[in-house]
Amino acid sequence: MNTPVDLWVDPICPWAWMTSRWLLEAGRVRDFDVRFHTMSLAVLNDGRDLPEEYVSLMAEAWGPVRVMIALNEREGEAALRAFYDAFGEYYHVGGHRDDLREASVRALASAGLDGTYIGAFEDTSWDEPLTVSHHAGMDAVGMDVGTPVIHVGEVAFFGPVVTPAPKGEAAGRLFDGVVAVASTTGFYEIKRTRTVGPNFE
Repeated sequence: MNTPVDLWVDPICPWAWMTSRWLLEAGRVRDFDVRFHTMSLAVLNDGRDLPEEYVSLMAEAWGPVRVMIALNEREGEAALRAFYDAFGEYYHVGGHRDDLREASVRALASAGLDGTYIGAFEDTSWDEPLTVSHHAGMDAVGMDVGTPVIHVGEVAFFGPVVTPAPKGEAAGRLFDGVVAVASTTGFYEIKRTRTVGPNFE
């Protein structure tokens, strides 16, 4: 039986989108299934001193993750995944980043999901299960990282941050390497300065 690979994402993060595309590709050449979960940049940054423009984004960022949590609670992980995929295609690949609510409406429609789930966008009653989901992913890696977070069995780590998303065997080799270093006792970080933005092709 293959070890499940669990991925925590916030749909507005372009780097999480890149990682999700890589991980799905890696699963095809390493024979594992990816299970999608919700973390929240709004929860992560709540109470932090942020630049003014980021404060505004975080205020709206609660919406899409509430929709994801509602879908997961009522329809299951497959519905969450369908929404995430459709949202990413519209918001990241399509470049429609002006209105998170509209992106959520479009994603529900594109994924063939019940459009009334947009009601969760402003519904704060979803914040408690959202926070539970967030901490299920984030507590294992600490709160000084963002999204994506991946759990492979008992091994949890932030990243990788990569662009463009590797394909085929290259995706598999990256998976092997990332799990190898993350599984090493006492290993914490490997990093270099990003010189390009996310490439969604």
